[in-house]
Amino acid sequence: MGLFSFIKDEFIEVIDWVEQSNDIVLWKFPDRDANIKYGASLTVRESQQAIFIDEGEMVDTFTPGRYELLTNNMPLLTSLRNWKSGFNSPFKCDAYFISTKQFTNLKWGTPNPIILRDPEFKQVRVKAFGTYFIKVKDAATFFKEYAGTGQMVKISQIEETLRDVIAPKFAEALAEAKVSVLDLASNYTELGEKIAPILQKDLDPFGLELTKFQVTSTSLPKEVEEFYDKMTNMNMVSDMNKFQQFQQANAIEKAAENPGGGAGEGIGMGMGFGMANMMMNQQSQQPQQSVPAPQSKESIMATLKELGGLKEAGILTDEEFEAKKKELLARL
Repeated sequence: MGLFSFIKDEFIEVIDWVEQSNDIVLWKFPDRDANIKYGASLTVRESQQAIFIDEGEMVDTFTPGRYELLTNNMPLLTSLRNWKSGFNSPFKCDAYFISTKQFTNLKWGTPNPIILRDPEFKQVRVKAFGTYFIKVKDAATFFKEYAGTGQMVKISQIEETLRDVIAPKFAEALAEAKVSVLDLASNYTELGEKIAPILQKDLDPFGLELTKFQVTSTSLPKEVEEFYDKMTNMNMVSDMNKFQQFQQANAIEKAAENPGGGAGEGIGMGMGFGMANMMMNQQSQQPQQSVPAPQSKESIMATLKELGGLKEAGILTDEEFEAKKKELLARL
């Protein structure tokens, strides 16, 4: 009885794969050198395929469904074993399951900058990053050409393999597109569509299908980005007087945020005055329609105090301060 139980336990009666992780592409059924019982149940779920290997040779492939492992369900194995009249004894095979679902949000990037001829900057270095989706479209080819007879293949292994394939292909497509780096962002979709069929040619031999390829970001060297920012700022300025006022206002604001820089509390209160004073000076260069209202002694002294703070902050030169002080004192 004990011997019969031992033999019975060595027979595999149910073969299936319940995926416990989303990152496994290929998984070998753990048979522990046991024999598969004739008539055993095989379940292949949606987004799976099963492959049976007999003595190192791929024999039968099963698509989604439930099967009883009989001679009529395993034509190639039956032929190889010369089971012309059927059999009813256990047999030995290795069973592999392959996931055929889409694996999404895989990452790619250019490890080194791509040297690109650019119509605006002549020659620049560009880095690019993005995502892509893939799936196994031919389980038999994938098994033979990529997976082999290992126990498991994870998507991270494929992602690493493709990293060195994608970068040079992207460089080729980017050079052929002849798009200025200033216009790259508006051409991400077009670039992705151009690169996808080029990459697919490299994936076909492994039984893989590229279902989506997306460029998500590009970056330029720091010095190019700084130059581009300056160009953008200058293009936004149509009136140099206004631009100078804007620059001075920024300087005043920064000084007010740093009271320890020598300006003291006067800078905080003087920021508004500084802006108003600049506008008054601008207006004084144009014909005046009315005489400014007289200032009180207290107002003039407060103004002098504010000007002193601006001079300490380095915003006003000594000459500018003395000229303004002389003008104000003349009003007392």
